[in-house]
Amino acid sequence: MTENSNRSQPDYPYHPEEMRAAWDCKFGKNITLQGTARWTPAGVVTAGIAASAVLLSLAALVRAAHRP
Repeated sequence: MTENSNRSQPDYPYHPEEMRAAWDCKFGKNITLQGTARWTPAGVVTAGIAASAVLLSLAALVRAAHRP
């Protein structure tokens, strides 16, 4: 086995323009929330296209619902 087998993500990015974020939030002594995210410019563009498609279809449904 390799050294990275116990880790969820390697130290190096898969994509040269990959961006990462991590945060920790503690509430009292017993509650801790941790989160990580990683994204690429292509993922941001894809998410924008998906959100535009959802909003466009929602607008068509609202317009169809208001027709007499």
